[in-house]
Amino acid sequence: MRTNNRRRLGAVTLAAALAAPLGVAATTSTATAAPYCGIYWGSLAKTSSSMSGAAVTGVRSGRHTCYDRIVFDLGRGKGKVGYNVRYVNTVTGPGSGLPVPVSGGARIQITVNAPATKRIPANGTINYSGWQTFRQLKWVASFEGYTDFGLGVRARLPMRAFVLSGPDGGQRLVVDVAHRW
Repeated sequence: MRTNNRRRLGAVTLAAALAAPLGVAATTSTATAAPYCGIYWGSLAKTSSSMSGAAVTGVRSGRHTCYDRIVFDLGRGKGKVGYNVRYVNTVTGPGSGLPVPVSGGARIQITVNAPATKRIPANGTINYSGWQTFRQLKWVASFEGYTDFGLGVRARLPMRAFVLSGPDGGQRLVVDVAHRW
């Protein structure tokens, strides 16, 4: 009995010594780290159910201090462009459900609620060598008024999606993916 008490006392003394080294009192902190670059986007799906009669006409990408950006250009047309931007285990083709391989530690399926009259980019793939977050963009298909792309990124990171009006009367779907949490 006496041996068990000594062991318990020794364990309590050791725990106290580890929790408060050099005589510093142990404290608990409720402070949280500030978000990276003030980003509160999260990684859940971003959606808008609107439909556009305008066609997807191009894609371009840019690197920013806190995130990588991809912009899908649409021509003039009725309605506001909608979208479904979400992390997926596997990018799949609409209709067929067949997997589309995309490079990266995580994959984002981007569905633009608008048709495309041609493959974008023309060769079907953009590789982002040396980019902080983006790895690869792949054309998937345009099917029944929806156009799909697969975006490979370094990891599952915060993202956002929104629509801007273009100077030519068209619209732009913007997808940003943060460099880190």
